Amino acid sequence: MEDEKKISLLEKVVTWREKHVSDRQFTLLLSFFVGLFSAVAAFVLHTLIHQIQLLLRSGFKMESSNWLYLVFPVVGIYLTYLFVKYVVKDNISHGITRVLYAISSKRSRLKRHNTWSSVAASAITIGFGGSVGAEAPIVLTGSAIGSNLGQLFRMDNKTLMLLVGCGASAAIAGIFKAPIAGLVFTLEVLMVDLTMASLLPILVASVTATCFSYLFTGTSSLFDYHMDAAWELQRVPPTILLGVACGLLSLYFMRMMTWCENGFARMARYPYLKLLVGAILLSSLIFCFPALYGEGYDSLQIFINGKTEADWNQLLNQSLFAGNGNLLVLYVGLVTLTKVFATSATNGAGGCGGTFAPSLFIGGFMGFFFSRVWNMHQIGVYVPEKNFTLLGMAGVMAGVMHAPLTGIFLIAELTGGYQLFLPLMIVSVVSYLTISLFEPHSIYAMRLAREGKLITHHTDHAVLTLMSLDSVIEREYTPVHSDMEMGQLVHVISRSRTNYIPVCDDAGGLLGEIDITRLRHVLFRTELYHRFKVSQIMTQPLAVLSVNDVMEDVMHTFERTNASTLPVLDRDRHLLGYISRARMFTMYRQMVADLSEE
Repeated sequence: MEDEKKISLLEKVVTWREKHVSDRQFTLLLSFFVGLFSAVAAFVLHTLIHQIQLLLRSGFKMESSNWLYLVFPVVGIYLTYLFVKYVVKDNISHGITRVLYAISSKRSRLKRHNTWSSVAASAITIGFGGSVGAEAPIVLTGSAIGSNLGQLFRMDNKTLMLLVGCGASAAIAGIFKAPIAGLVFTLEVLMVDLTMASLLPILVASVTATCFSYLFTGTSSLFDYHMDAAWELQRVPPTILLGVACGLLSLYFMRMMTWCENGFARMARYPYLKLLVGAILLSSLIFCFPALYGEGYDSLQIFINGKTEADWNQLLNQSLFAGNGNLLVLYVGLVTLTKVFATSATNGAGGCGGTFAPSLFIGGFMGFFFSRVWNMHQIGVYVPEKNFTLLGMAGVMAGVMHAPLTGIFLIAELTGGYQLFLPLMIVSVVSYLTISLFEPHSIYAMRLAREGKLITHHTDHAVLTLMSLDSVIEREYTPVHSDMEMGQLVHVISRSRTNYIPVCDDAGGLLGEIDITRLRHVLFRTELYHRFKVSQIMTQPLAVLSVNDVMEDVMHTFERTNASTLPVLDRDRHLLGYISRARMFTMYRQMVADLSEE
C-alpha cells in the first residue's frame, strides 16, 4: 500500500513538472543536486579512506620496514572480494570504463547500487593499502547518481547522457576542488558532440560540487604548492624532453596494465588463486616500496613541498632503503616502474579502484626522477624539481587519458600553480602527441574501442555506436532447400516480399541465395521448371555479416560491396535475417538528426 502511494506521488510530481517546468530548466535543477550528492560521496569516500589508514598505520615506526605491509593489502582485497561477491553481486571494477560502456550500449542507464557500492568497496581496498585511486569509483558513483535521478523523473536518453556527464564532472570537481578540470574531463573523456546548451548543466554540477567540497573540507588544495623558481624560456628543451618521456611512460603504463589484466583474466575460473597471486604481488611490492601504499598522494606531497635532501629522503622511511639517501634516485625509478604492477594486482585480485591517481603518481615520480637526473649530470640549465614533479603529473595524465586539457587544468587547480600554465601545456601536448603515435585511445576507451562499443566526439561515429545491429535485421524470410526444383521455387517467389530467397540446410546454415531480379528471364519458361534445381541457380552473397559485427564495419561492408541487402549469421553460422541498405541508412539519418538537436 505504501509503495502504491509513493508511485502515485511520483506520478503527480512528474506530471506537474512536465506541465509547469521546461526540460532545460529541470535539467539545470537536477544538475545542481547531482553536484551536491557527488560532493557528499567524495567527502564520505575520502573520510573513510583516511580513517581506515589512520587506524591501521598509527603505530608504524618510520625508521624501519614493517611486516604489516605484507598483511593489510591482503586483508583489504579479501574483504572487498567478499563485499562484491555477497553484497553487491555485480562487477563494479573499471569505473570510468563502465560509464563509457553505459553511455555506448545502455543509453546511460546505470544500476542503482552504483550510487554507493563503489564508495564502500574502494574505501576498503584503498584504506587497507590497495595501490589504486579513488577517482574512478567516485566518477562511477557521480554518473550513477545523475543517471538514476534522470530515470526517476523519466528524462529522455539524451538528457540521461548529459546527467551522466554532470555526475562525472561533479565527481572530479568535488574530489579535487577543481571545477574547470571536472568540466574538461567530461568533454575530453566521456561526452559526445556537446553543444553550448549542454555545457551549462555540466558547469552547474562542477561548481556546485566544488562549493560543497569547500564547505566540507575547507579551502585548502590537495597539494600545498609554493613556487620557488619562476618559469624561464631556456627551460623549454628539458620541458619538451619531459613530455616525450611522459608519453613513453604512459605507453608503458597502458601496455603493462593490459598485459597484467589479461593474465588475471585467464585465472577468472579460479578466484581464490587470482586473489592469492594478486595479494602476494601487491603486499610484496608495498613491503619493499611503502610509497605504493594507497593512492600515494603523501609521497607526491614530499616532492612538491620538499626543499632539502632531508625532506626528500622521508620518502625512504619504512622501506628497505631507509637511511640510504644516496639511493633515492634508484628508489624513485623503481617505484615509477613497479606502480603499474601494484595497481594491476590490486584490481586483478578483486580490489576496487581506478587508474586516475596511479597516473598522477607515476607522473609525479617521473617528473622528479627526470629533473634529479638532469641536475645531477648538469645538463644545461637547472630545472626545479618540485615544478617538474607537477609537470610530470600533467604529462602522464594527458598521455594515459588522452586528455591534455584535463592534465593542464587539473594540476593548475590542484596546486594554484597557474604560473606554470605554459610548461604544463608544453608537457601535456608533447606527451599526448607522443603516445598518439602508438595508441589511438585512452586507457579507459581502449577495451571498448576493441569491441566497437566506444562513443567518440564525432557525430557519425557516435550514431554508428548507438545503432543496434539487431534493430535493423529483417527476420521475415522464407528459406528453401538446395534440392528444390525450380518449379517449386517459383511458388515460393510468388509469396515472397523480398528480392532475396535464402538457401539453407536442415540446420539453418546459409548455403547461398536466390536473387529474384536475376531470374526474371526464366521465371515464365515452364519447360525449365523440372530441369533445374535451386543448387544450380543459387549464387553466393557479396558478403556475409556476423551478429558480432559493429555497425561501423557493417557500413564499410555495404560501401565496399555496393550491395542492397546482406545476410546476417549468428555465432553458429546460422541465418538470422537480412539487413537492407535503405532501412539502415534511414535509421542512421534519423539518429543523426536526433543527436544533433539542441
